[in-house]
Amino acid sequence: MSPSPVLPPPPVSVVGIGADGWSGLSGGAREALREAEVVIGGARQLDLLPPECAGVRVAWPSPLRPAVPRLLAEHRERRIAVLASGDPMFYGIGRALAEELGPESLRVLPHPSSVSYACARLGWPLEDTKVVTLVGRPASRLAVSLHEGRRLLALSADASTPAMVAALLTAHGFGPSRMRVLEQLGSEAEAYVEGVAESWAHAPGDRLNVIAIDCRASQDALRLGAVPGLPDEAYEHDGQLTKRHIRAATLGALAPAPGELLWDVGGGSGSIAIEWMRTHASCRAVSVERDPARAERIVRNADRLGVPGLKVVTGPAPSSLSELSELSELDVPDAVFIGGGLTAPGLLDACWEALRPGGRLVANTVTLESEALLAERYREYGGELTRLAVAHAVPVGGFTGWRQAMPVTQWSVRKPSASAPVPGDRT
Repeated sequence: MSPSPVLPPPPVSVVGIGADGWSGLSGGAREALREAEVVIGGARQLDLLPPECAGVRVAWPSPLRPAVPRLLAEHRERRIAVLASGDPMFYGIGRALAEELGPESLRVLPHPSSVSYACARLGWPLEDTKVVTLVGRPASRLAVSLHEGRRLLALSADASTPAMVAALLTAHGFGPSRMRVLEQLGSEAEAYVEGVAESWAHAPGDRLNVIAIDCRASQDALRLGAVPGLPDEAYEHDGQLTKRHIRAATLGALAPAPGELLWDVGGGSGSIAIEWMRTHASCRAVSVERDPARAERIVRNADRLGVPGLKVVTGPAPSSLSELSELSELDVPDAVFIGGGLTAPGLLDACWEALRPGGRLVANTVTLESEALLAERYREYGGELTRLAVAHAVPVGGFTGWRQAMPVTQWSVRKPSASAPVPGDRT
């Protein structure tokens, strides 16, 4: 007698639920919850279910993400339903479940998200509204999205978030911005308060809230554009700063794309890594700086300019690069920028070796010794060798003349997709 086929476990139902609770669910969502043998969710969400949902109720522990594999494995042979706030696939638990089980093992039943409700109440087109989540993330990441006339929705971590956002807006020159805090969206207790960031005085309200921001800059606010080449005044530095025009050209050569990782070797003030990350929310970077004071300064610059996720490694290159390669979560770099220390033995070789096939390497220098090294590598491996020169108009007596900055030699090259020799290998 042949053995019975092993049936795959039933799909996990991921049910979005709003502040309106059971009454706001569709028929399909209610059926999935009634049939579930195990219902996993936050304590607040589980309390919204009626007695007819007879499955075992399991509250997520804190921290949540590490517990996902264990809880799913523990109940995998039973019919599982997971409760999520609003749309499970929009900054919700649906992402973690899809990564853990695969999309084919999920049955997602979304509910309108708080963002959809907020745009409906405000009359804002959803596709034109920037959304920034501050749930489990620093409020400083909002800074990268601040532009005159922009409409933002910030997903709050709790009742204290609106005051934090008001303070951040004011500190970044956006104190005149109008703020509206929308609470308990979709429920009978729905309410909102409004005011101006620089004079925000509302006491903390409900922890379930979304912050709508009409960005308005003060007259003396430093203008930060959406493309590389921020004003030099945007950075705290000790002179070790890739200046604005050279920085813009360097980022153009590095050509960041969504999801890519940069190693910024010889970080200085962190400007290259910071502006790499500002090009897209999914861009990642690691800045390597040997001087501890400068490394701390990079952290402050990254936080102030809206990319607190920048990783900073304090230590000399190339020895610290081997440590980066051992950190699997950092992955293989898609691009490497060398802003200093080119003549350190083995540095260029180590950067080339670490770079993924097809990745880009860009190196800048102002010294003759490093320039000779770049010229040698250019002859051997191609790419582009460029001299960048910038002059600024300055007073000359009662007239105006040009003051030339030190020219910068830049080598940019793409690593072949097929195997290629390491620079410096003459065998």
